[in-house]
Amino acid sequence: MRAGDPPVPAPAGDSGPGTGTGHGSGAGPQASRVLLVHGLWMPRLSMQRFAARLRAHGFDTGVLGYRSIAGSTATAVDAVRERLRGGPPTHVVGHSLGGLMALEALRVEPTLPVVRLVCLGTPLCGSGAAKTMSRHALATLYLGRSAALLRNGCAVLPAGVEVGMVAGSRPRGLGALVARFEGVHDGTVALEETRVPGLADHVVIDASHTGLVLGAEAARQALGFLREGRFPR
Repeated sequence: MRAGDPPVPAPAGDSGPGTGTGHGSGAGPQASRVLLVHGLWMPRLSMQRFAARLRAHGFDTGVLGYRSIAGSTATAVDAVRERLRGGPPTHVVGHSLGGLMALEALRVEPTLPVVRLVCLGTPLCGSGAAKTMSRHALATLYLGRSAALLRNGCAVLPAGVEVGMVAGSRPRGLGALVARFEGVHDGTVALEETRVPGLADHVVIDASHTGLVLGAEAARQALGFLREGRFPR
């Protein structure tokens, strides 16, 4: 955080049933840089509004674009690694598949200088919708070349990096047309798919899968986690 940054506004009330440990320390190396990574079928431009909200609070942001359908997982992961390698301490914000790409980059290269990672609706346990779609050849095309990563997720979190999850509870999205969700979901990813052991914090907000990128509440929660290692709620 830079000197003179305005404080994160205090919440008017609980934004959702936070389910993580909530034990972010707020200690350790600080970072003023944030790399944002978009999700499946989303262009680089989709993260610009979120990036602007972080910049308004003093963060230096960059958005990584990659070919989420035609490109391979390895190519996207390599792009994340190259963007981070050798740089100063940096935070990462990844939406859905973008969060998995960031986690995979840290698995392959654990020395990357990442301090905190905020996942927005990322199916850490694997996407049920992706598993259902993979049973049909034509539907598999929709998932692109990262289908395996979406199906499997990244349930083992990297050591030394605080990972927080912002999950949505508004059931609006194409995933609901192909997957039979049980319980709370954001229209694409089930709430239970966003929970794994080792998360520094987890919060649920009233947002759809796409709303996690476009809405102000997700950005407010992310700001709090990037600064303190826990969500303000």
